[in-house]
Amino acid sequence: MLDIEDDEIFEKPTRGLVAGPNMRYFRRRYFNMSEVARHNTADDLWVTYLGSVYNLTSLAKEYKGSVLMKPIVEAAGQDISHWFDPSTGNIRTHIDPMTGCLKYYTPRGRFVHIPPQLPRSDWANDFGQPWWRQTRYEVGLLSYKTRLIRIINTLTSQEHTLELWGCLYGILPELWPFI
Repeated sequence: MLDIEDDEIFEKPTRGLVAGPNMRYFRRRYFNMSEVARHNTADDLWVTYLGSVYNLTSLAKEYKGSVLMKPIVEAAGQDISHWFDPSTGNIRTHIDPMTGCLKYYTPRGRFVHIPPQLPRSDWANDFGQPWWRQTRYEVGLLSYKTRLIRIINTLTSQEHTLELWGCLYGILPELWPFI
């Protein structure tokens, strides 16, 4: 049971349990590009755009075999921020010089939830929100800065290198003892 009245960072204990940290203050997990790059197949498809990491594996399974999935599968494990307008979060658009019509910017070809260039009767637009607007695909944030930390055991002279990413500055100071 959350204690929202006092805006405390602890949950009220129930049934004699000890109060734990309130999970609404914890941030999502951070990923670096090398970790995202490992998910580069249609069976395990992750992409990043606009600073977030998205797992599109379920989208790839839903549209398996569709030619509209090809540009996304080709970009698996990569950053596709250049497809999106940072101010709106939607796909970039441009004016076609031949027709003067507004078109979506799709550098690798048309993909899922992008309408065809010309009106067609076989394109269903009843899918609701496009996949880039659905939060269920978002798994975390992209970490731009990684730090390598070298740990040396002075007794055995063993060395280990750890790669740390993420940012502790975004976490509330009250939660530092729990990290």
